[in-house]
Amino acid sequence: MNIRQRTEELERRFLSPYAVYSAESKGRKKEEVKCDIRTEFQRDRDRVIHSKAFRRLKHKTQVFISPEKDHYRTRLTHTLEVAQIARTIARALRLNEDLTEAIALGHDLGHTPFGHAGEAVLNDIHPGGFKHNEQSLRVVDVLESNKGLNLTWEVRDGIVNHTGDNTPNTLEGMVVKFSDRIAYINHDIDDAMRAGILSVDDLPNDCIEILGKDHKSRINTMITDIIYESLDKPYVKMSKDVYDATNKLRKFMFDNVYIGSKAKDEEEKVKYIVKQLYEYFVNKPYEIPDDIRNKMEDTDIQRITCDYIAGMTDRYALIKYKSLFLPIGWKI
Repeated sequence: MNIRQRTEELERRFLSPYAVYSAESKGRKKEEVKCDIRTEFQRDRDRVIHSKAFRRLKHKTQVFISPEKDHYRTRLTHTLEVAQIARTIARALRLNEDLTEAIALGHDLGHTPFGHAGEAVLNDIHPGGFKHNEQSLRVVDVLESNKGLNLTWEVRDGIVNHTGDNTPNTLEGMVVKFSDRIAYINHDIDDAMRAGILSVDDLPNDCIEILGKDHKSRINTMITDIIYESLDKPYVKMSKDVYDATNKLRKFMFDNVYIGSKAKDEEEKVKYIVKQLYEYFVNKPYEIPDDIRNKMEDTDIQRITCDYIAGMTDRYALIKYKSLFLPIGWKI
């Protein structure tokens, strides 16, 4: 046995019968020689972490656009919090931690600059619309490294099905879907309080009574509830009371932070920037960098432009807009 095979044998012995075993993955689109050291899901996790798309998440908006202070979440720190929560749940349920972590680290790779504001613009103006989960799958399948990362079916399934009404086909994917919501509800409350948009007294009392008054208590309640509701079961779920309180708290955040709060004061400006950039490059595709433009052979220009815009960080989009649309002062 090599090291990978020993790890695969340990999985069979110790993981839940409802877990996905690395040796039983449905495989990759392009078959590869297996690693002697790492399992298939460990390789996927490593490929995501080493990707350029992953590094760019550090300069993409979570809620607060291009935050200048150090402690506001970005799309990268959100991703790391999701991965931490997901691993805690997966370990307790004896699910495959490597698969869970690979999905969690890759789930938001397709997010646009300026968060959901950028996503909304591309969804409006790009033919066929735009969804960040589908773009995340496109990143790992096509765009990253100019040929994609060739990830396993299970990781790709978890990435594309992590949001909305989609349902992942593995319990590990379901863990990430719950962990994503747990992370963003709670860290966005924390950031909103930091920004002076919310106070503890603003939070719905009935939710706080069930979930907890402070950040760590709410996260602990949600995680613990999932673990005990799902232990040794063929599903991952919350109890009704915790699930309802979590959803009510999420709605509260939409009503008081995500829509119409001062955190969103700059959204119309960044929507305008994304729209202007998209229209500019659709009309002048030769100005798109070669590594993106070379895909024109089998992809239409609107698709290429969408890929280019979606891959931008907040600061790159601002710099690009400034260089294209604002005059440079005369220096001589």
